Amino acid sequence: MTTETIQTGFHIEGIPPIEQPVVETTEALTADAQPAGNLGPLAALPGTWKGHGFNAIWRPHHPSSQDRFLECNLTTETLAFTKINGAIPNRGLLMPDINMFGLTYLQEISQTSDNTGLHIEPGIWVNIPATSSPHEPKTVARLASIPHGTVILAQGTGEFKTGPATIPDNNILPFGIGTTPPPNSQFNQIEQTFTELNLSIPTTFRFTSPGVTQQMIRNPNSVLQQAIQGQTIKNRTVLRITTKHKPIAGGGTANTAFLADAGSPPIGNAKAVEVDATFWIETVAGTGGHPDKLQLQYSQLVELDFNGLRWPHVTVGTLTKQ
Repeated sequence: MTTETIQTGFHIEGIPPIEQPVVETTEALTADAQPAGNLGPLAALPGTWKGHGFNAIWRPHHPSSQDRFLECNLTTETLAFTKINGAIPNRGLLMPDINMFGLTYLQEISQTSDNTGLHIEPGIWVNIPATSSPHEPKTVARLASIPHGTVILAQGTGEFKTGPATIPDNNILPFGIGTTPPPNSQFNQIEQTFTELNLSIPTTFRFTSPGVTQQMIRNPNSVLQQAIQGQTIKNRTVLRITTKHKPIAGGGTANTAFLADAGSPPIGNAKAVEVDATFWIETVAGTGGHPDKLQLQYSQLVELDFNGLRWPHVTVGTLTKQ
């Protein structure tokens, strides 16, 4: 189901109804108020967002004298959210039933230079109340379907804060499975082995679309950091989600057999094993008589395992609500 196929008037109801249903409110997000209502920290999302970003992915390469190929693209993106009418009931056994509320979404990403499609992702975001069994705080979760053959459930928390975000640096440096990801300070050392990281060294094992810079490859989040230079951000809602079961004991990934070979030992072509993402829903102060605007920034890290190493796949974007 995509945002375009939900029938007008379609409304979810539990059968039979939950004994103590949550009463839906009509509170909306205002420029200077904390998100409220049944969508909680997701309250500002319904509608269409458009903007630009950056994508960097290591992918396996066959047949070849080496196992990897690095692709980096400047991107154009449309992200459309549609509110799900009615509560989404979950039946409890160890605790009373709960109601969740949510949205469907459709994400479409293309290469900016020639409009070549890179990614399409239908999914659902849900706002989940605090629970006693398991003992968890209020959370949010994203359920996503990726055409390459992976589905993810990433769960985490939403938090409202005043002022701008401090967006951290990140990287796409490969590392050994089961070891600690390297910090950005090791970039110069690691690029000696993975020369695709260095744009000054020609190679047939790298593709960069027009406009990609060395700084983007060194720190993909620099694209987000640059986008908010000069902006006055009044407040933001921060959504942090992960498949790792920490700090929330929920989430995970599943892959097709092609990606995650079920042999012994399992090998696979490129298994997506972990996903971490942070979304910043920002209220940006208007200038020159223009009103405030809502801006959505995100940074997503997908860890791919192939040929004995873990390969970071990073996607970032800065979108404006239309």
